Amino acid sequence: MSLTKEQYNAIIHGYEIKRLENRKKLDDRKDEIARNIPEYAALSNEFSAKSVESVRLFLSKDASAYKSCKLELANISAKKEMLLEAKGYPKNYLEEIFDCPDCQDTGYITNSDGSSSKCHCFKKQEIQILHKQSNIYANIEEENFSTLSYDNVEGEDLEHLRKAVERSHEFVEKFNSDYHNLIFYGTVGTGKSFLSGCIAYELLKSSRSVLYYSAKKLFDTMGSFMRNSNSADLQKLNSDIETCDLLIIDDLGTEFTNQFVSSSLFSIINERKLNRKPVIISTNLSPNELRDRYSDRIFSRLT
Repeated sequence: MSLTKEQYNAIIHGYEIKRLENRKKLDDRKDEIARNIPEYAALSNEFSAKSVESVRLFLSKDASAYKSCKLELANISAKKEMLLEAKGYPKNYLEEIFDCPDCQDTGYITNSDGSSSKCHCFKKQEIQILHKQSNIYANIEEENFSTLSYDNVEGEDLEHLRKAVERSHEFVEKFNSDYHNLIFYGTVGTGKSFLSGCIAYELLKSSRSVLYYSAKKLFDTMGSFMRNSNSADLQKLNSDIETCDLLIIDDLGTEFTNQFVSSSLFSIINERKLNRKPVIISTNLSPNELRDRYSDRIFSRLT
């Protein structure tokens, strides 16, 4: 469940629009300067002519003349900047305009080895899209590892929480290299959903696709699609569940459990296990309660 072709093309199209808008903005500035500072045009023409001359001198390999010409070009540039500032404009007023100077509004930067990679501005948009389609709760940016607190936890609960946090960090750090799943279990209010969100937030920041569902919402949605013969939406949901980098099923055990739910749960866990796609499950049920509630084959997959 990475970016779809349509989502990727939408981002690229957005960069094209930015470049057109900034080009128009620069043309308007040039027209403004031409109206307000007529002498600037003369310097620009002189600079253009001198630039052509510098190319000719470079090709002729006349090093002395070429060096002198370059100094004249620098002098003309300084005069242009001084003229702009004297009239109350920034000296870079007529330079190329970019929303992101790093990639010059292309979305990609060139690395030292000549390869290209997504710019930070592209990744930001990508993360926003992945976050939106993940179904992660809205306040995840305020509830993550950086805001984790142990203040109201003590004794054995504190020991368990510290161990769970340690395992959560380890899960994130080894996500790209080591296949693991997690089950958070405990009573209400012990931080199970919070830690799932912490992990999701870190992976979303690195442009990983995360899909989050409460167990009740997930199986209600799947059941609704089946009852209404909405095969297209059911197929898309199943595809997202199977292909996302991380699937989070929250509050397992709060759903109404029947044959359909049991069968769907087994299929989800089994398919992702076969494809080595991690799953995080949180539940208020103890291991013994999980075993009693679900079939032996589901319990064996979970454990």
